[in-house]
Amino acid sequence: MNTEQQAAFARNSDPVHAKFGTTQAEIRNIFQRTELQQQYKDLNWLGTFDDYLKVATANPTVTDNAFQRVHAMIMSYGAEKYSLGGREYTRFKFFDDPLCAGNDAVFGLDDKLMKLVELFEAAAKGYGPQKRLFLMLGPVGSSKSTVARLLKRGAEHYSLTPQGAVYTFGFSEEPVRVENAQKSLDNLGKVNKDQVAWSPMNVEPLSLIPKHLRSEFLAALNQSIPVGAPKIQINGGLDPASRFQLRELLEKYDGNYDRVFDHVVVKRLAISEEDRTGITTFQPKDPKSQDSTELTGDINYRKLAKYGSDSDPRAFSFDGELCCANRGIAEFIEVLKLEREFLYELLTATQERVIKPKKFPQTEIDLVLLGHTNEAEYEKLQADRFQEALRDRSLKIDIPYVLTLSNERKIYEKDFTSEKVDRHIAPHTIEVAAMFAVCSRLDEPKKSGMTLLQKMRLYNGESVAGYTEQTVREIQDEAPREGHRGISPRFIQDCLSACLVRDTEESRRFLSPFMLLNVLRERLPENPHVTSDDERKRLSAILDKVEQEYKDIVKKEVQLAIAGDVKALETMGQKYVENISAYQRKQKVENRLTRGLDEPDEKFMRSIEEKIGIAAAAKDDFRREILQTIGGMAAAGRKFNPLDNDRLREALEKKLFDDTKDTIQIKQFVSVVQHDDEQQQKFDTLKERLIKRFGYNDDSATEALKFVASILAR
Repeated sequence: MNTEQQAAFARNSDPVHAKFGTTQAEIRNIFQRTELQQQYKDLNWLGTFDDYLKVATANPTVTDNAFQRVHAMIMSYGAEKYSLGGREYTRFKFFDDPLCAGNDAVFGLDDKLMKLVELFEAAAKGYGPQKRLFLMLGPVGSSKSTVARLLKRGAEHYSLTPQGAVYTFGFSEEPVRVENAQKSLDNLGKVNKDQVAWSPMNVEPLSLIPKHLRSEFLAALNQSIPVGAPKIQINGGLDPASRFQLRELLEKYDGNYDRVFDHVVVKRLAISEEDRTGITTFQPKDPKSQDSTELTGDINYRKLAKYGSDSDPRAFSFDGELCCANRGIAEFIEVLKLEREFLYELLTATQERVIKPKKFPQTEIDLVLLGHTNEAEYEKLQADRFQEALRDRSLKIDIPYVLTLSNERKIYEKDFTSEKVDRHIAPHTIEVAAMFAVCSRLDEPKKSGMTLLQKMRLYNGESVAGYTEQTVREIQDEAPREGHRGISPRFIQDCLSACLVRDTEESRRFLSPFMLLNVLRERLPENPHVTSDDERKRLSAILDKVEQEYKDIVKKEVQLAIAGDVKALETMGQKYVENISAYQRKQKVENRLTRGLDEPDEKFMRSIEEKIGIAAAAKDDFRREILQTIGGMAAAGRKFNPLDNDRLREALEKKLFDDTKDTIQIKQFVSVVQHDDEQQQKFDTLKERLIKRFGYNDDSATEALKFVASILAR
C-alpha cells in the first residue's frame, strides 16, 4: 500500500470523517429532491392568454380577490369547536402557526379571532367589509403584530400552492400567441422576462377584458364549470402602465383586441414580503422625511429624461406600499400615528378601493388593508371630530390580553421549558407567572364571596364549588373591558429571563417559583406601563395573593408526599367506610384486635371529615353521599376504592399527613445539625415522591421541603 492509499484508508477509517461524509450526503439529498425542482418550474410558469384561460377554467380560484384568498387560506387549515364557561367557540388551526411549528401561535383569543375570520368571510362574499380598514386594537404585547405576521406568512405560503396560485401579466414586444400551439410554446421559450413590460401592480390578467364585455366574456367562460363550483371572476381594473401599453397596442392593431392578446404573457406570481410582492408593511417615521408618495409611488427622474413627461407612466415608479401590496395584504403598524395626508389616502383606498398616484387617474386596487394600534391612539381618534370619516370606514377588532390561565401558560412554555433553557424549571413556575399575569387583567369580582383567584379558575374552565357556567357568563358580561389592562406577557418574559441570568448558585441549577416571585416583586415598580401608585398597590396585592396560592399548593404537595403511602391511605379509607356504614345502619363495628363489637368511632370519622371543612351539621349528608356511591358501584359490579373519591382522598391525605409529620420530624430539615441515617432516609423518600409524582428534581424538591419545614418550625 503506497502513501496515498494509506492516507485515503485513514480518512475513511476516521469515524468523524465518515460521519461527516454521511451528513454531507443527507444534505445533498435534501437539495436534490425532485419536488423542489417541480415547485420551481410551477412558480416560474409562463403562458399565453389562452393558456391562462385554460388554467382559470380548470381552477377558477386563481381569479379570487385578496379577501377570498385570505379567507380560503385560513379555512384550509381546518377548525374545531369547543365549549368553555357555557359558551361555544371555534378554534381556527391556522392561528396555531403550523407553518413555523407553533412559534407564533396565538392562544386564548379564539372569540376575537372568530370575529376576524367572520369579517374575512363577509368581505370574501362582498357583503361590505371589503371596503373597510381592518383595525386591530389592544394593549401593548397583546399579539396584534403576531396576528398580522401570521396572516402575511400564510398568504405567502398559500400563493405557492395550487389552490392559492396567483397570476399576473405583461406585454411582450413580439407576438407570443399564434394559431399553432407548438409555435406559441417556442415563442414563449424565447421570451426574455426582463424585456416584458410587466404590470407593475401585478394586476389579474382578466382585467384586460374591457368592462363592457366582461359579463358576456364570463358567461361564455363559466358555462363549462359545474353548478355549485366556484366561478371565474374579474376583480379590478388595469394600472396606468398597463393601460398605456394596451392603448399603444390597440393603436398599432387598429382596435383589434384579439391581436393585442397575442402580445400578452402570463406568469405565476409568488406572494413575498421580502420581494415586496403582494405584501408590504408600512410604519410611521419622521414626518419631515416621509410623504404620501410612499403609499402610491413617485416620479422616476432617471426615466423622465427619456420619456419627457412626468405624466408618462413609463417615467413613474409604481412602487408605493399600496401598489406593491396589490393582490395581497398591506399592513400598517401604529396606523393612527400616521400624518393626516396618509390617512386621507386610506379613506379612498378603503371605501372606493382605489388609489390616486400623482398625475394619474384613480387606480383600482385589490388588497386587504390591515392596521393595528394601541388604545391610547384609538381614544385620540374617537375624540377627533375631523377623523369621523376614518372612524366610519374602520372595523375594530379587539385583541386584548389572554384571560385563561391554561392559554397564558402556553405563551411562556413556547420559550421557557427545561429543554430550551437547559435548566430545570420547577413545577408551578410557569403557572405562577401566568396566574399573576391573568389576575392582573381581571376586574375584582362583584359576586359576593368570590375571590379573584376563584374568578381566574372559573375563566379557565375549572369547577369552583358554588358556581355554575351561568355564573361565568354573568361575570364575563359584567366586565366587557377585561383584558385591556394589566401585566403584559413581555414583562413576565423579561422577569423569567432575569431569573435565568442571575449569577447565583441556585439560579445556575434551577428556576423555581420563589425565585420568580422575588424578581416580579423587585421589577414591578420599574414597569413602564404601571403609571399610578394605585395601580402599583393593586398589582402588589395581587402578587401577594398569587404567592399565598403557590405556598398553599407546595404545602399540599409536600403533604401528599408525606402521606404518599397508598397502602396506609387505603387502610384508613376502608376503616372510615366501615365506620360510616355501621353508623348509618345503627350497628356496631368489629374490633380487629379484640374481635369484640364497638360503637362506630365518631371521633375518628370526624377527624377525617374536618380535614375538608365538613361541619358537624353536614356530616350525615357527606356520609350518605359516600355510601350511595358505594351502592351504585356495587350495582354496576365494581368495587369501591376510597382513593377514587376526590374529596375523601383529600381528607385521608390530610389526616395521614397530620398523623405522620411528627414521626418524620420534617421541622428538623431546616436545622444545620447533621441528621441521623434514619431521618435522612425519610427525607430522601419524600424527595423521591416529589420528583416522581410532581416533576421536581433534587434541588427544587429540597427547596420545597425546606419551605414547608420552615412553616412547621414556626
